[in-house]
Amino acid sequence: MFIQTESTPNPATLKFLPGQTVLQTGTADFPSAEAATSSPLAARIFAAGGVTGVFFGNDFVTVTKAEASAWDHIKPAILGAIMEHYQSGAPVIEGEQAASGHAEHSGPDNDIVRQIKELLDTRVRPAVAQDGGDITFHGFERGVVYLHMQGACAGCPSSTLTLKMGIENLLRHYIPEVLEVRPVAA
Repeated sequence: MFIQTESTPNPATLKFLPGQTVLQTGTADFPSAEAATSSPLAARIFAAGGVTGVFFGNDFVTVTKAEASAWDHIKPAILGAIMEHYQSGAPVIEGEQAASGHAEHSGPDNDIVRQIKELLDTRVRPAVAQDGGDITFHGFERGVVYLHMQGACAGCPSSTLTLKMGIENLLRHYIPEVLEVRPVAA
């Protein structure tokens, strides 16, 4: 098994490509070792040490390192953990599989929210997946779209620029009711 790695716009995050499917559908975010109890793969990666977050996409694993850790020191252990997991035959996630990631919304703005989610799914999410992350809908209230940033996007130095100059401009162009885009914490 050959696992490729790619840098991301977030220097604290690396994207690992195992060359096979990680998740069939959706994404999964593990912001701590405690959150990784349902995932044998995420638990192995956290056990490698120096890791503060693990995120799964369709064909990639994004790992965020602790500030005090150096990639040169922890990358070999992470590669080993991923390789061991796939050789073990254990599932990536036990029980429930990952979801689409979007929060549910009910209320008078259902048509607007449907348009927002469609633009996120077709234009935004594929682009940020290339960088090892995901951005999901969290809410819409009084013209403000609230988005949740995961994987390499969470804590990325360029995430504010991506939100304001990229996503906000895109949504405002297609949906005049959108006035602003803001990030939310997990």
